[in-house]
Amino acid sequence: MTTTITSSSSALRSADVVRFWVPLCATWLMMSVEGPILTSVIARLVDPTFNLAAYGVAVAVAMFIEAPVIMLLSTTVALAVDGNAYRRLRSFMWQVNGLVTAGMLVVSIPWVFDVMAYHVLLLPDEIADRMYWAFVCMIPWPAAIGYRRFYQGLLIRNGLTRHVAWGTVVRLCTMAATALLLTTLSMLPGAVIGTLSLSTGVVFEALATRRMSRGIVRRLRRQRAEDCAPTPPMREILRFYIPLALTSIIGFVVTPMLAFFMGRAPESVASLAILPVVDSFVFMFRSFGFSYQEVGIALLGEGNKNYRVVRRVGVGIAVATTVVLAVVALTPVSEIVFGSVYGLVPALADMAVLPTIILVPLPALAVVYSVQRAVLINARQNVVVTWSTIAEIAAIAAVMIVMTATTGVIGAVAAAIAMTAGRVFANGYLWVRTRQALR
Repeated sequence: MTTTITSSSSALRSADVVRFWVPLCATWLMMSVEGPILTSVIARLVDPTFNLAAYGVAVAVAMFIEAPVIMLLSTTVALAVDGNAYRRLRSFMWQVNGLVTAGMLVVSIPWVFDVMAYHVLLLPDEIADRMYWAFVCMIPWPAAIGYRRFYQGLLIRNGLTRHVAWGTVVRLCTMAATALLLTTLSMLPGAVIGTLSLSTGVVFEALATRRMSRGIVRRLRRQRAEDCAPTPPMREILRFYIPLALTSIIGFVVTPMLAFFMGRAPESVASLAILPVVDSFVFMFRSFGFSYQEVGIALLGEGNKNYRVVRRVGVGIAVATTVVLAVVALTPVSEIVFGSVYGLVPALADMAVLPTIILVPLPALAVVYSVQRAVLINARQNVVVTWSTIAEIAAIAAVMIVMTATTGVIGAVAAAIAMTAGRVFANGYLWVRTRQALR
């Protein structure tokens, strides 16, 4: 959340919004190619179906455990006003990182993992066996993300947003290099190569981000305690952080929940294999909308005076991204994407087309969702944002329960329908509350 960055212009133009948005979008786009790179590597190795499924579920579980660290960035941007606040927030960051690392270690205990994989997710043996070591390779991943996001918050607060993008470049390069090295020099399963490459990239990004923020850290450390505002009490940090963290935690329930239901639907293994591929592809188009939330928070202005300009640019982004995705999904281009780019075998590539078509509305809905959330966050109605996430999860679960119990639709198609329905429901809920906030 970039609430410390505001528009000083009384007449914000569309060009101003676009200039502010493009660097943020570039960062999100670079992150969005991470999934396609790794899934395309795994798809070209031995046993691609089982390894893609194991990789997808391992990442989904790790993302759920990682969820609390996501909002460290927003917390740092908003609260790291001086040296005292920096020191308290740095301590808080280490506490959160310790918590999520402990969670990863607990799930890595073999009998705990078996309960989760076999009795909760009901994974087939072929997937669960490959998933264990893939998950173990992700143990450092959540803490590295928390460390990175803390220092990214310092960079953003001090206007050094380009440094954030350079950190993402480091992440992608080291991730790709690790994947190439492991596929060339090792006989590791594809799922392990994928998660080990993912962890390596994030660790190097965290180190690079820390190095790029060293000037800011040096300045904050030099500030004497008596020259700063009183150290913020932990309860103040928690009051700001907990509602945002709950939103992330609840949101990350989606992927494990979908894996749970797909394991009970027809073509469960194939569905678990292709959904990460489809999701990562559609995510590239959704990332344009995800990056727009920060634009709204920063530029809406006092009393939402710039709402019409922000909305106008958002409409353009929504239309452009949705049209491009639709052209790909509804034409033979999809066969090239899933067959040649991602390297799926023909049967899986064909199966991936229909879920992609169903997910075509998501890029536009992502833009709408970001603008709605920005309006509500600026109005300090964060609880409404949390409830919208709960509503979305509930809608997805309801659709999956109905479809797996009463239809013979394959798991990936049911998941795509549920994801689209859930987001439509959440957007509808927020639409009512956003109109009230704009009055």
